[in-house]
Amino acid sequence: MHVWPGSPYPLGATFDGTGTNFALYSNVAERVELCLFDADRAETRVELTEVDAKVWHCYLPQVEAGQRYGYRVYGPYDPARGLRCNPAKLLLDPYAKATEGTIDWGQSLFSYTFGDEHSVNDDDSAPHMMLGVVTNPFFDWTGDRTLNVPYNESLIYEAHVKGLTQLHPDVPEAMRGTYAGLIHPAVIAHFKRLGVTAVELMPVHQFVHDSVLVERGLRNYWGYNTIGFFAPNAEYASSREAGTQVQEFKAMVRGLHAAGIEVILDVVYNHTAEGNHLGPTLSMKGIDNPSYYRLVDETPHYYMDYTGTGNSLNVGNPHSLQLIMDSLRYWVTEMHVDGFRFDLASALAREFYDVNRLSAFFELVQQDPVVSQVKLIAEPWDVGPGGYQVGNFPPQWTEWNGKFRDAVRDFWLGQPNLGEFAARCAGSADLYEQSGRRPFASINFVTAHDGFTLSDLVSYNEKHNEPNGENNNDGESHNRSWNHGVEGPTKDPAVLSARARSQRNLLATLLLSQGVPMLAHGDEAGRSQQGLNNGYAQDSPLTWFDWSAIDEPLLEFTATLAKLRADHPTFRRKRFFTGHRTDDGLDDIVWLHVSGRPMTDADWSSGAALGMYLNGSAIAGVNAIGQPITDDDFLLYSNGGSEPVDAVLPGPEFGAAWDVVIDTAADDRLREALQSGSTVRIEARSTLVLTEHVEAPTRPNLSAAASVAAITGQTADEPAPGTSPG
Repeated sequence: MHVWPGSPYPLGATFDGTGTNFALYSNVAERVELCLFDADRAETRVELTEVDAKVWHCYLPQVEAGQRYGYRVYGPYDPARGLRCNPAKLLLDPYAKATEGTIDWGQSLFSYTFGDEHSVNDDDSAPHMMLGVVTNPFFDWTGDRTLNVPYNESLIYEAHVKGLTQLHPDVPEAMRGTYAGLIHPAVIAHFKRLGVTAVELMPVHQFVHDSVLVERGLRNYWGYNTIGFFAPNAEYASSREAGTQVQEFKAMVRGLHAAGIEVILDVVYNHTAEGNHLGPTLSMKGIDNPSYYRLVDETPHYYMDYTGTGNSLNVGNPHSLQLIMDSLRYWVTEMHVDGFRFDLASALAREFYDVNRLSAFFELVQQDPVVSQVKLIAEPWDVGPGGYQVGNFPPQWTEWNGKFRDAVRDFWLGQPNLGEFAARCAGSADLYEQSGRRPFASINFVTAHDGFTLSDLVSYNEKHNEPNGENNNDGESHNRSWNHGVEGPTKDPAVLSARARSQRNLLATLLLSQGVPMLAHGDEAGRSQQGLNNGYAQDSPLTWFDWSAIDEPLLEFTATLAKLRADHPTFRRKRFFTGHRTDDGLDDIVWLHVSGRPMTDADWSSGAALGMYLNGSAIAGVNAIGQPITDDDFLLYSNGGSEPVDAVLPGPEFGAAWDVVIDTAADDRLREALQSGSTVRIEARSTLVLTEHVEAPTRPNLSAAASVAAITGQTADEPAPGTSPG
């Protein structure tokens, strides 16, 4: 095979239409072989002799897209010094843009012999490894453009590529559970009905099914076990042809963009599938272990583990940082995604055991002209010291607000805390305002993939994770859930009614609070996991969206709330409330006691119900064309207690009369307008949303006579000159 020297940049395998450049960074390698595989896995080795700045590279003029490959790295194997090179282990390119095959677990994937971690195992792992695939970078985007939906106008829908469509009856069977399935018209219609502006996909970076799960007959469903940061997961492609998952992913992004929906990826840059010192040698561990992973300083045989998964990426090393940043830029520039949600983001910033807001990772993101311009969402906790870091991320970041989740659950499921609940509904200014951020820095959620579904949150007191095979020891035990008197399924109408109301209360608070709401897929339709609150290993109907069991009234309720939010900027404010008086003499927000007066300091320490007045004439800021933002006024009453409350509507200075928009405790019948100062019953554990009453406009006269009248100056009911009324 004819070998050209090639270039050290870009890293990875880059097809230019004629041939392919290969480049691999390793500071510890003494020799590197590029291993090419045909369709039958016959191996051809090419030694890389060109080395620039520790990057080993070559150009193969006849290698095209679809070529399967891996690496063998020769160098020191001395785990006590953190060095783990072993050429018997075929290694996946960290920059591979596509993969083929799966991990076939066995002894050969480990550099030691089972039972003796200090031994050396030289079994060839190639027959049992997934391979990298050279991809075709050319794609017709046909006018695809960045949507740049403002945060305050966003509604995020957390979805699993497979779980969302695997059981959808309208999606063709070959497309179910795939990237292609996500843009089927029936799925797009569902998104549009809910007013979804962004789909946040659970991990699609190529991941590995853990050996312990495979041994139990389970799979890594969630995907938080990444091995390829550039490669879309091959199992989610409808085509099984090598490398075509890249094209299908791009087509999915293009299709969602055409529907006005952004794509946000849940990314796992804090750790990889190679685990701890007893884990397999699949990629970076064998390429350059100390550069890519954070090792224990005094004993580099072991890994620093801030994630609970065995390892943490070494973000203090420039080459590891380069890998992360190159990957992020690739997904934005080449795959056209609109943002990222960083799993355990705190782990990426850990320097000297602290989350340092000036860490190298945050500095790079801040300065990067590509990554800094997309949506950046942090999951602000990990298992390290001071692991919960909500509110501590830099200004350009938004964060999953776990305090919102906890406060809203507590309020509606039996432990009302008026002050905490109000702070979260108003945008969590205590967390974000001091860093110059806005209310939309708070990504509000009540449920997510990790934990109970919304339906299960109101149906179970205890987790039921027995299907995971861990004796129900996995998952969170403190769920802030409430079964309403019966654990699990029931036919008791009273229990079912209470559960249905609770779901509506939780959804109403989520969608009408300041910040960015995030729905977990299926919560809008009553999806249940039968009490399972840790579905990470359940790639089965237990975790898939069952489209045949949709709670249609709940779905319509959710859609109604989403439309209410979309139609009214008062629920989507770009700035925090000030509490200052406006021209109409009223504050932009007023917290109301059920007696009709503003809340006093003493009122916050007791009770389970409160009202919130939102002044639509006091929305700070201007719209996109510089005009003031005005809206209707709203009253929101929340009663988290077990008894009904008779609330007095505020005086006429707030509004002369009010119409009911949402009442989670009532049927859907229309009511007469409620007058200021009148008393309205807020049922136990219910939400009441009112808007200022406006008389219906007079129906316009659309007749021909009206046009004539406008021309002649006569009234429309007078006959025109020279005509007969008959």
